[in-house]
Amino acid sequence: MELFDLLKALILGFVEGMTEFAPVSSTGHMIIVDEMWLKTEDFLGKYSANTFKIVIQLGSILAVVVVFWKRLLSLVGLYKMKDVQPGTQLKLTHVLVGLIPAGVLGLLFENYIDEHLFTVQTVIIGLVIGSILMIVADKFGPKEPKTKSLDQITYKQAFSVGLVQCFSLWPGFSRSGATISGGVLLGLSHRTAADFTFIMAVPIMAGASFLSLLKNWEYVELAHLKFYIVGFISAFVFALISIKFFLVLVERIKLTPFAIYRLVLAAVLLFFIYLT
Repeated sequence: MELFDLLKALILGFVEGMTEFAPVSSTGHMIIVDEMWLKTEDFLGKYSANTFKIVIQLGSILAVVVVFWKRLLSLVGLYKMKDVQPGTQLKLTHVLVGLIPAGVLGLLFENYIDEHLFTVQTVIIGLVIGSILMIVADKFGPKEPKTKSLDQITYKQAFSVGLVQCFSLWPGFSRSGATISGGVLLGLSHRTAADFTFIMAVPIMAGASFLSLLKNWEYVELAHLKFYIVGFISAFVFALISIKFFLVLVERIKLTPFAIYRLVLAAVLLFFIYLT
C-alpha cells in the first residue's frame, strides 16, 4: 500500500469528521470528494470502499461519545448530572422516542436509498431543500426559545424532532441540519437542538454502522487494514475538533451561514456537472 493511498484515507477521514455533525451533509461531501476526486472504489473495490466509509463513521461516533460521555452515562443511570431538578432530566426514553420515525423509515427503505439516491444529483437536491429549511428555522423560530437545556425537552418535542430527522434519509439533506432546524422551530435553542442531535446520533449511527459492518464483513481485507486504521483515527480526531467548534459556533451565527455555504456548493456542483 503506497503513501498516497494512506493520504486518501486521511483526507476522507478529515471530510467525514469535519462534516458529520455540521449541518452541511457528510454523506453529500463524501460522495463529492470520493466519487468526483479520490475514487477509492477503484483501489479498494466497491464493497470494500463502502465498508471503509462505515469504519470512518464509527470514528466520528466515538468522538461524540468522548464529548458527551457524562450525558450518555446519565441516560443509563451510571452518572448523576449536576444542577438538574428531580423529574426533569433528559431520559433514555426521550432519545428512543426521537429515534423511532427515522429508524422505521430507514429500515423500510434502506435498500432503495442505497441503490438509487447516492448520486451527486440527489445530493444537490438535498443541499438546496435542506438549506431552505435551515433559513426558515432561523427566520421563523421563536426569538426567545422556551427550551434552553436538554433537561427541558418534552416527549412531544423529541418525537417531532425525530419526524423532521426523516428528511435526512435523503443524501445531502444533513441529519444535523434537519434535526437542529426542526428543534429550533419547535422552541429549542440552537445549542439545545444541537446537543440533542448529537446525543441521538450515537445509537442510530452506531446501530446502523455495526449492522452494515456485519453485512459487509466478508469484504474486509487485511491488506487494507492500514487504510481503515488511518481513516478511523483521522475521522475521530477531526470529528472531535468539529463538534467542539460547532457547538460554540451555532450559538453565535445560527444556521443561515451554513445554509448559504450549502447553496453555493450546490451551484458549484451544478456548474461542473452541466456546464463543463
